[in-house]
Amino acid sequence: MPTGASEEDLIDHIAENPDHHIGTRTSGVHEGVGEWWAELGTWKRRPLLLDHALVEPGSTGLQVLEGRTRVGVLKGRRRQGAYVAAQHLAWAGRLSTASEA
Repeated sequence: MPTGASEEDLIDHIAENPDHHIGTRTSGVHEGVGEWWAELGTWKRRPLLLDHALVEPGSTGLQVLEGRTRVGVLKGRRRQGAYVAAQHLAWAGRLSTASEA
C-alpha cells in the first residue's frame, strides 16, 4: 500500500526497524501497542485507507491516509519472520457506485 507522494519512502523506512517504532509507542493511546503486536500480531488501532482510484482515477489498490507507522511495522515484522496475524482490520474509504447508494 502506498502513501502520499510527500512520504513515499516512509513506510519502507519504518519497516527497516519495526521494533524501534513499536518501542517508542508506550504511553497514552499507544499504551499496549507492543503487547498487541507480540500477542495478536496486529495493530492496536485500525489505520485509515482510501481507494487509490479516488486519488488517481483509473488506479487500483489502497492508499494509507493515516497509520503509516502501523503499516510499516507490519511490513517490517513480516520481513523479520516475526509473528503477524493472517488478517488485519482497517478503515477503508471506497467510491460507491450508483447501485450501492
